[in-house]
Amino acid sequence: MFKNLSVVHPVAWNIVIGTLFVRFASTVSMPFLAIYLTSVKHISPVMVGIMLTVSSFLGVFFSFIGGTLSDRIGRKRILLCSIFLWSITLVGFGFGDSFAWFFVLNSILNICSSFFEPSSRALLSDLTDEKSKLLVFNLRYAAINVGVAVGPLVGLYLGSSRSTMPFVFSGIVYFFYGITLFYMLSKFKIGEGNSTQTQKVSMKDSLKILRKDIVFALTILTICIYGLGYSQSFSTMSQYFANAPKFHDGVKMYAYLTTINAVTVVLLQFPIVSRMKNFSPTVSMMIGNIIVSLSVAGFGLFTNFYFLAIVMIIFTIGEIFAFTFTDVFVDQLAPEDLKGTYFGAMGFSKLGFVFGPALGGSLLSYFGYNKGGYAFVLISIIAFISFPMMIFVNRLFQKRNKINLQNETKLTVNS
Repeated sequence: MFKNLSVVHPVAWNIVIGTLFVRFASTVSMPFLAIYLTSVKHISPVMVGIMLTVSSFLGVFFSFIGGTLSDRIGRKRILLCSIFLWSITLVGFGFGDSFAWFFVLNSILNICSSFFEPSSRALLSDLTDEKSKLLVFNLRYAAINVGVAVGPLVGLYLGSSRSTMPFVFSGIVYFFYGITLFYMLSKFKIGEGNSTQTQKVSMKDSLKILRKDIVFALTILTICIYGLGYSQSFSTMSQYFANAPKFHDGVKMYAYLTTINAVTVVLLQFPIVSRMKNFSPTVSMMIGNIIVSLSVAGFGLFTNFYFLAIVMIIFTIGEIFAFTFTDVFVDQLAPEDLKGTYFGAMGFSKLGFVFGPALGGSLLSYFGYNKGGYAFVLISIIAFISFPMMIFVNRLFQKRNKINLQNETKLTVNS
């Protein structure tokens, strides 16, 4: 897989390397926000869960808008406007004091992310030939996890669970990334418009196209259910570990588990991708669904760090199967002139990640921190529903590919 590194476009390298640094910077601060608000500001888990849910819901809604706009007005404008506003918002966290302040800024942050992420993935697709897309998308995913592997430990050292000043550091890193991105996009004259697009498609027409794509719609629904389970690893888990009396220094334990998650991805991602690259992306996603859904229960069943570490490794293996082929799957489904729209619409799949924190926070309040493990077991059962649904999606996707292949063969014969 790594033999083709020379074919990666310089702007694609900028996005990959920049992703590493900004994910490092964001995980210095963002994973500790829920802990800070509950432990320092004494805000209830329910209120924190609602804040995360509302801001994430806004992000889901604006993801489609951002992706569609990148098809219509060009990737460059969307990328640069969102990254610089993102930077300012993170700095603003450093001066926050009230719950309302954090609520507003967290909402803006999610909107910025939802504009930037689908546009950057669509740009990677624009710049990369078909044979190299799996490599480039996985380089980006690896960069995310290398940054995440280090960020929480640095955040723990900086006291991010007790202070908002690490957010200022994050904002500065995002600003410098924006400068490098501006330079590279300008140098190679990229992103002013979608060069493959012959006709601008309106947002209304984009919605009509998406509604007719049954495979895509069912995949979004499946990931929503699966996301209810996965989202507990970055929201409910941090609150549970920080406040449950059964954990000694739960904040440090959570930081270590987050690092184990990222290191496992870095070590196992490419071996797993190499073995799965000849299979349909939906097969990999299906395997990931069942592993993650079941392993979520382990976070509620165990309190010993070593057992939790094993659960996290298993959970992460499922994450690799579920996520590494998702961008390839979307890229294969999307028409050439609607790459941004499809990547943006994939944001609707995050509805499960949106409602997950609220569901987890509500269950924590219901069971109490002493019996908070029941919350993870219950959510694990709900998330498991995604597995049989993904089996059905896989069958539809295989049937669709077979029909497309037959049509291509007929066109070749007729020509």
